[in-house]
Amino acid sequence: MAGLALEGSNPDVSLLYDINGLAKAAPTWFDRVMEFVGEYGIMLGMVLAVLWCWWSVRRRGTTEDSVTAVAGLVWAPLAAGIALLINIPIRGFVERPRPFNDHQGLEVLVAGKTDYSFVSDHATMAMAIAVGLFVANRKFGLFAIGLALLEGFCRVYMGVHYPTDVIGGFALGTAVALLLAPLAMMLLTPLVGAVARAGTVGRLVRSGKADTAADGWDESRGIPEPRPGSGRGAAPGEKDLAA
Repeated sequence: MAGLALEGSNPDVSLLYDINGLAKAAPTWFDRVMEFVGEYGIMLGMVLAVLWCWWSVRRRGTTEDSVTAVAGLVWAPLAAGIALLINIPIRGFVERPRPFNDHQGLEVLVAGKTDYSFVSDHATMAMAIAVGLFVANRKFGLFAIGLALLEGFCRVYMGVHYPTDVIGGFALGTAVALLLAPLAMMLLTPLVGAVARAGTVGRLVRSGKADTAADGWDESRGIPEPRPGSGRGAAPGEKDLAA
C-alpha cells in the first residue's frame, strides 16, 4: 500500500512540488516562520481559540447554553485524541513513506521525520479540534477550521506530507468529531451540568451573571431575589410578577 504517490503525471506529486516550491523561493526567515507555524504555532492557536471560546460562552450565555457549549469544548480535544488513535492502524496499514524519501529536490524544513506519511497527524488533530469547536460555537469553529486549513498547507509547504496526506487527515478528523459528537454530547452534557451546579467549581462552566440578571437569582443563598413591584409592596394597579 506504499504506492499512493507514483511518479509521472500524478497530481498529488505535482501539487507537492508546486506548494513546496514556494519554500525554495521564499527568504530563509519566512521558511523559519512557516516551520514554527506548521509544527507548533497552529496547534497553539487552536488551544487559544478553545480557551477564548470557553471564556466567552461562560460569561455571556445562560447556564443552560454554557453547559452545552462547554460540553462541546470538552469534546474537541477528546475527538482529536480519538482520531489520532484511529490513525495509528491506518498508518501501519498504508505504510506510505514521507515524500522526501521518494522524491528528490524537495525543500524539507523539518528534518528527522522517520514515521509514515499517510495520514497527517497534524492535519487530523487540527481539523478534529476545529470541528469539535464548531459543534460548541459556530463563530469560533469557523475560525478554527480556517486555522486547520492553514495547518494542512503548512505541512505540504514544509515538505513533510503529500497533499492527500493532509486531505486524509481532514477527513479523518471531521468524521470522528461529527459522527461521534451525538454520543459524546449525550455523555458529556450531564457531567458538565453537574459541574455547573457544584458551587465554586461551577464557575468553570458559567459565570452566573447572565442567570442572575435574567432570573434575579441570588447564588450565595440559592433563592430568587424579589423583583421591584412584586408582592405586598406593589403599587396599586401593577401586576404581581411573581404570581
